[in-house]
Amino acid sequence: MAFHPLHDRILVRRIVADERTAGGILIPDTVKEKPMEGEVIAVGPGARDEAGKRIKPDVKVGDRILFGKWSGTEIVLGAEELLIMKEPDVLGIIEAR
Repeated sequence: MAFHPLHDRILVRRIVADERTAGGILIPDTVKEKPMEGEVIAVGPGARDEAGKRIKPDVKVGDRILFGKWSGTEIVLGAEELLIMKEPDVLGIIEAR
């Protein structure tokens, strides 16, 4: 199934956090918080400014991002749970060293 976000929206797959603590203790699902880190799956063409010119998004497909705790709307595409959010909800891009 193909999905193309509109305007300045992006489609994000959450990156699942480790299920154990540093000490090796298993964290049950009932107390785990949803991760605030994800991978960009699709990006819209960008918003428009007052003059009607397209503003290119800062994120691109494949970027690993950090977003706010309550950001985005959860959707299900196929059997996968994804988030769709506006680009301003992205707090930053995580770069590998």
